[in-house]
Amino acid sequence: MKKILVIDESSLFRNFLRQKFESFGFEVVLAANGLEGSLKLRSFLPDIILMDYYLSRKNCIELLKEKKANPNTTRIPIVMASAKIDRDRLLEVAKYNVKKIFTKPVKMDAYLKTVSEILQVNMSLDTSPCIISAHFNDEIFIIEVAMGLNSEKIELLKYKLTELLDLYKVQNPKVLVIMSSLEIAAEESLKLGALLSVISEFSLARQKQIKILTNSDLVRKYVAGRKDLNEIEVTNSLEKAMDGLLGRRTGSFIDGGKNVLHEEFLTAAPMGNQDASIQLRFEGERAPAPSLASIDNKLKFAVVDDDIVIQEFIKAAFSDTKFDIATFDNGKEFVDTVKEDSFDLIFLDLMMPVMDGFATLKTLAERDIQIPVIVLSALSQKETVIRALKLGVRSYLIKPLKPEWIRNKATEILRTNF
Repeated sequence: MKKILVIDESSLFRNFLRQKFESFGFEVVLAANGLEGSLKLRSFLPDIILMDYYLSRKNCIELLKEKKANPNTTRIPIVMASAKIDRDRLLEVAKYNVKKIFTKPVKMDAYLKTVSEILQVNMSLDTSPCIISAHFNDEIFIIEVAMGLNSEKIELLKYKLTELLDLYKVQNPKVLVIMSSLEIAAEESLKLGALLSVISEFSLARQKQIKILTNSDLVRKYVAGRKDLNEIEVTNSLEKAMDGLLGRRTGSFIDGGKNVLHEEFLTAAPMGNQDASIQLRFEGERAPAPSLASIDNKLKFAVVDDDIVIQEFIKAAFSDTKFDIATFDNGKEFVDTVKEDSFDLIFLDLMMPVMDGFATLKTLAERDIQIPVIVLSALSQKETVIRALKLGVRSYLIKPLKPEWIRNKATEILRTNF
């Protein structure tokens, strides 16, 4: 039996890897930090080590040097997964028998394939084309499913939803499942059932608070035919789905004749301690709050907003980091300089002179520049919200902003594991 040692600060990521590799018959041991990893490395003597670059109590380089110095462990191969890592660090770890480094969120099919090749063990995976993404805005999970259904990605969605619930301390979750461009064949009914069961269970939303946006008659009939799922609403109208999630007509959020939604609709929930009658974790098991400062000192953000106050506000929100934050006064100024690898994250205003945010989003799509975007806007018109969603925007914040909202949303996009 092949043995795997997983060293990672994220309990979710550790547990996912243990579940996945044990299902293939491997013996798996977990370590939550560098010191624990060092102790288990010497006692367990694994066939491979799966580890994060950023470790506490004993850092990655210390652990690698210790491993190399021990003749019993020096030849053990390593696969590393980490938040963004720069070239100098890549070169530094390469000499310690690190076979490959993956950037989180990890492309799990490639990750598992690498492990199987190193261990020379076949691991069969579902390779069906599929894209699943999940974002969170003001108690609403927006889950988008496209291209097809894949069992591996449906399994990963469990951990992604759990991660977001923990990050935002969600109290009353609602779910919008967007399947508008997804064609599902009858033979995929089992996968569809697994997807809906995962969403229902792991989002913690009541079924009446789950809405599916789709044109598929198969999805509609499948949900209606399942007694355990038939309270989920299936619709082909985004407006109707939104009305259902809000629990009242969207029009009731409109300020007298101005067609502007109240701020409660879209504002991201701040992370913080919430009152609870029972705490199921022991104190020592509480996961530390994600720290953007620990991600990397080379990250580059773009702030595209004609308001200099907002530009400086966002800079101040990340003042404890060494991130490079560039500012642009309008969309044209930004798109004239941006390239695929120019920035790691874009904060984008919708209403600007010369070129507004919608035109900027359209230009990025036409150039196939796939940098994550967080939309910032003082507008919350119903039509504006729908238009942004149809352009693919899944992360947004309504002005006026708070520093913790900005940091939480950046954390969701950059620091998550799945």
